[in-house]
Amino acid sequence: MRFGLVITDERLGETAAELLASAQERGWECRCFLTDRGALLLSAPWFTDSAGFLAAEVAVCELSIERYEDQGLRVAAIDPKVVIGGQYQDAELVRKSDCVLVL
Repeated sequence: MRFGLVITDERLGETAAELLASAQERGWECRCFLTDRGALLLSAPWFTDSAGFLAAEVAVCELSIERYEDQGLRVAAIDPKVVIGGQYQDAELVRKSDCVLVL
């Protein structure tokens, strides 16, 4: 199973981390796309250090990073494993996933 998770709000980060971890435990391939306020999770160590995040393929919308620079989000500080892109990465996640959940 290929699981795709789109996160649009940092307040759902705990749920997202749990979903990614549970999917990983089932042996599912996981992809995650962070957009809008969900991009703020990249500055939350509890999220970026979580097992689900570390094992997933992760991409973030560059426009969202730019939008929240005033809240401390910086391209240079983002983990190198994270692909900084745009809606193409979101479309790719949808195309390559058997199941997609948007939070």
